[in-house]
Amino acid sequence: MKHSPEEQLELIRAQTVDLIPEEELLEKLRSGRPLRVKLGVDASGPDIHLGHAVVLRKLRLFQDLGHTAVMIVGDFTGMIGDPSGRSDTRRQLTREQVEQNIANYKEQLFKILDPEKTEFRYNSEWLGKLTAEQIMRLTATQTVAQLLARDDFSKRYQAQQPISLHEFLYPIFQGYDSIAVQADIEIGGTDQTFNFLVAREMQRANPLGDPQEPQCIVTFPLLVGTDGVEKMGKSLNNYIGIMEPPDQVFGKVMSLPDELMEQYFALCTDVASEEVAQMAADMKSGGLNPRDAKRRLGREIVTLYHSAEAAKKADETFMSVFSTQRAQTREDYEAVAEEVAIPAGLRGKPVWIATALAELGLASSRGEARRLVRGGGVYVDERRVSDAQEEIELKPGMLVRVGKRRVVRVGGE
Repeated sequence: MKHSPEEQLELIRAQTVDLIPEEELLEKLRSGRPLRVKLGVDASGPDIHLGHAVVLRKLRLFQDLGHTAVMIVGDFTGMIGDPSGRSDTRRQLTREQVEQNIANYKEQLFKILDPEKTEFRYNSEWLGKLTAEQIMRLTATQTVAQLLARDDFSKRYQAQQPISLHEFLYPIFQGYDSIAVQADIEIGGTDQTFNFLVAREMQRANPLGDPQEPQCIVTFPLLVGTDGVEKMGKSLNNYIGIMEPPDQVFGKVMSLPDELMEQYFALCTDVASEEVAQMAADMKSGGLNPRDAKRRLGREIVTLYHSAEAAKKADETFMSVFSTQRAQTREDYEAVAEEVAIPAGLRGKPVWIATALAELGLASSRGEARRLVRGGGVYVDERRVSDAQEEIELKPGMLVRVGKRRVVRVGGE
């Protein structure tokens, strides 16, 4: 079915935060030509999670409307580290780490995107060839005042936290990506708005070639992670990976705070917005048990990335383990545990249980970990822990859990 430009705009607008500028976007759609829609992914880890999928699913919509997805893997910028939303300098990656992390990106991306309508690019293709003179001409498009006006840089500057010079290059290099691929539209989370606006300016000026028509910007809400506090991210270990086994995906969904249900249904599933609003109202009025809503959510998500059969089985497994009156066994917890490698800083030495919980992603902070211990819901293997300062040494095979639903199995190093 072919959609008019106005109908396309309505479909694109759903679940977005900003369309910048909307009038220009409509004009591009009215041109009738396939638009080049840019999405950049970093190489900070090997897994694509539901937070990434929010934007990827919209990119698939663009493809279904007849446009071209231009996926840019930031193998070059990944060695700088995107400072967006950071309160400190992001760890720089080596070339070997970048290559290892992006090795299986395509397999994951094409669970969502149409390979036939996807242009897959690495920004080292053009950034790795820039001369010192060209880099200076690119940096001349931005002032220090403009960069320091960016929220994360401004906060760090005011707090007298260090900002490395190479971090200022990130938005400039990302902006040049848009020039290199001649992007008509760039999409991403709201934390990328500054970088996207820099790209618009650089396309207009294009100090290394002919000026380009500036890209339009489409931004999306940042999906809150499983901790219910921070945005979903690999570095915080609060994410649900789309390639994780169905039982793990379902179990993580069931551990989400109730207040996140509406956001997850809206951003992570194909459930109609009217039905999502009705479920939210029913949960608020007491007409719908949040547990049942989570089960529906878990089935929807597992179906998207695995199958309806896998979703049904994951639901049955979870309910058989956690919704019976019998006492759970170690085998029950093993069945739903997520395997987490021993964090580098905790290897081979005793640490407080509060520190271990935070590092394993079972608590958002050491403060929360202490509260969980005081609440009596923290177990190491089958033993309840009552002292947040108790020291343990993490070893492969150890089960650490909070309550019944948040369980990790300690993996190797």
